[in-house]
Amino acid sequence: MITAETTIFEELESNVRGYCRAWPTVFTTAKGTWLRDEQGKDYLDFFAGAGALNYGHNHPILKQPLLDYIAGDGITHGLDMSTVAKRKLLETLRDTIFAPRGLDYKVQFPGPTGANAVEAALKLARKITGRKTILSFTNAFHGMTLGALSVTGNAAKRAGAGVPLVHATPMPYDGYFDGTTADFQWMERVLDDTSSGFDRPAAVIVETVQGEGGVNVARPEWLRHLAGLCAAREILLIVDDVQMGCGRTGPFFSFEVAGITPDIVTLSKSIGGYGLPMALVLFKPELDQWAPGEHNGTFRGNNPAFVTAQVALEHFWSDGTLQASTEAKGQRIEQVLGRLAAEIPGVSLRGRGLVQGVVFDDPSQASKVCQVAFERGLLVETSGSMDEVVKLLPPLTISDEELDLGLDLLSTAIDTVGGR
Repeated sequence: MITAETTIFEELESNVRGYCRAWPTVFTTAKGTWLRDEQGKDYLDFFAGAGALNYGHNHPILKQPLLDYIAGDGITHGLDMSTVAKRKLLETLRDTIFAPRGLDYKVQFPGPTGANAVEAALKLARKITGRKTILSFTNAFHGMTLGALSVTGNAAKRAGAGVPLVHATPMPYDGYFDGTTADFQWMERVLDDTSSGFDRPAAVIVETVQGEGGVNVARPEWLRHLAGLCAAREILLIVDDVQMGCGRTGPFFSFEVAGITPDIVTLSKSIGGYGLPMALVLFKPELDQWAPGEHNGTFRGNNPAFVTAQVALEHFWSDGTLQASTEAKGQRIEQVLGRLAAEIPGVSLRGRGLVQGVVFDDPSQASKVCQVAFERGLLVETSGSMDEVVKLLPPLTISDEELDLGLDLLSTAIDTVGGR
């Protein structure tokens, strides 16, 4: 619906815009877990910038160092030059994230988005192995550029490429066959059969929890099996932690629950801390075979994002407090919505930590729930191949009271749509 406030967006902005169609209002300010629109209405945010705002909006712990850095004429645009902000970030990554977990990763700064990180990871894997094919998984989402789209499952998104998406082969994700077919049966068979016509791949890329794909959760034992399968065949394992990293599932890295160490990890979204664009590719030292400048990007040196990223790591990840809080809040969601789902036919719940999905057998119900929730002051989106999942991504810093309020609003929306 076009209003006086939204007319200019209808008039000038491309039809490609999406979220504003589901949330037809004009937002003005945001703080913590809340946004406010021009009419003064407040909305509780269970979207968190599609996972880019794990620490909420304008967190004061992050905002003041950013303001001080800008006021002090700190470097803004640095390409891959050495700066004080980058040095502090790298030191904090090493001391706060890598060392406590026994990880020995080199750090690459690609362009500032998740797709940039995925493209770099795919290029590096092909360069290292000399092979072309990448194995991905059903319902995967890795980005909208051509390389990232080639390992993405959604047909509508793939069709937007306009050209053949090659050198990538999908495999069934955990649970794809509903337990009727043994895990990895097909994958192992074609990899080991010299007459299968299947070329050995350079890498496998996987999300431990598929967010855009519908909050599909891979079991730890499935991830361990995958890691072992790759290691035994000298196939690189890439974990795409763009949305699920930085504590979304509880631990800082989503793969920690499985006790595996990927060869390559991609990070973006909340790694910048404040919502500022930033991405990282982490890889084992022996894989660092890039020539200088072989992969670059004009905005790979977003120093204000380095500042807020460093402060976020130091403040939120120096101990286990945030992880424990996230896991407890995830259990709270499971209790409330799990009980609701058990009472309503055709509704189920799945997820881990503070990424949870309410799944509807009738896909049309999910979008209706999101619409009713918006009308009542809650921002929540759909995901899944048919938009059949209402996906919850509240900030990790949400208070218990705000979480309960959001769950109450969502429960009311589900009841309203379901007609209970």
